[in-house]
Amino acid sequence: MMSTQTGKRVAQIKLTLNKRSVDALKPADKPFIAWDDRLTGFGVRVQPSGVRSYLVNYRASGGGRRAANRRLVIGRHGRVSAEQARRIAQETLGKAAAGEDPAEGRTRSRSTPTLREAFEEFLAAGPERKPRTVEVYRRTVYHDLAPWLDRSLNTISRRDVEQCFNRLTTEIGWVGANSALTMLGALYRRQCVDVQGLHNPVAQWRAAGGRLHRQRRRRIQPPAEVLPRWHRGIEKGVRNPVARDALRLGLYTGMRHSEVLELRWDMVDLDAMTLVVEETKTGEPLEIPIVRQVAAILERRMAERGNYPQTSRPWVFPSEISASGRLVTTQQLNARIGEVGGAKFWFHALRNCFITVADRELMLPTSVTKRLVNHARPRDLTEGYASDWTADQLRVAAQRIADRIDELIEC
Repeated sequence: MMSTQTGKRVAQIKLTLNKRSVDALKPADKPFIAWDDRLTGFGVRVQPSGVRSYLVNYRASGGGRRAANRRLVIGRHGRVSAEQARRIAQETLGKAAAGEDPAEGRTRSRSTPTLREAFEEFLAAGPERKPRTVEVYRRTVYHDLAPWLDRSLNTISRRDVEQCFNRLTTEIGWVGANSALTMLGALYRRQCVDVQGLHNPVAQWRAAGGRLHRQRRRRIQPPAEVLPRWHRGIEKGVRNPVARDALRLGLYTGMRHSEVLELRWDMVDLDAMTLVVEETKTGEPLEIPIVRQVAAILERRMAERGNYPQTSRPWVFPSEISASGRLVTTQQLNARIGEVGGAKFWFHALRNCFITVADRELMLPTSVTKRLVNHARPRDLTEGYASDWTADQLRVAAQRIADRIDELIEC
């Protein structure tokens, strides 16, 4: 039913509320509500300014038609999708039908922080966290848990958690789903201490039988089988020369994804032929000898450095479209590399391959390999007595690994 204005009133509108239909609603001189034709009580208010907000209308249970009429605003269109708003409206109507008054719960929830507020408090309580860690936390909360950012913590239920976990598993995989729920549980644990009566829905989900996905390591095929395929996938499937060189550097050094992409020119000493990464996963600085293959990559990047804006020039792997001025990720290339090369590919597999070549192909001492890739070393008393490997010994070992990788690529 279309909107028509008669005097000061706007005729009632009924339609199926979804993104397209809500976007198509035209503002009038006065605010009006368009009601959903599938769920009684679910609507969207359209202001003259064009702002659209989802709402739910219900009567408090127990009073029949004499019961007080309640109206709750769910959220603004754009921040909340029509599908999300419909689910919240269904939950609200269900609670009302069961004898609860969601409006009273909303009043109580005003003293309960939203997920956004709880997260910012969580960050403020740990100012010593590394910027990389904070970046990962923010991506998890503001992307994976975005639909709940402005919901009070006491409005998120065990069933919400279960549905979110299943959705994230489908959309981003088991690792992301595990990370999101782990973060959510941590935020609740902190708030449950301060907010009386608040329950942790993640703990409730676990108590009801919910389980995080079992962690499993992906194993690569023998380097002799996958290296030629990955090489073909990178060379023919990746159009961006900066991304190609970032992947090559990962292959020839065994460096982690973030260590490669966050590499700056002030961390490169071409005179001493070393790379120094201060911020690492283990907390120990990483010093890597620059072998011939890596030197060729760096020389190529240095030659093109002047072609990029000033803000991108500090980075070894710059980007003109990234706000940070550098390449942020290569994950979007994984499927293409695997398709062109004919073997499943992911960046960390390059590190696994580097280690496998060192350990299985060249039979290098494990302590050398761990030193080159900055693996956390066990508290081995005997190893602690031994002197560390010299720079020359590490350079010889790194060059042998890089040369063997080249040989396997040509197989």
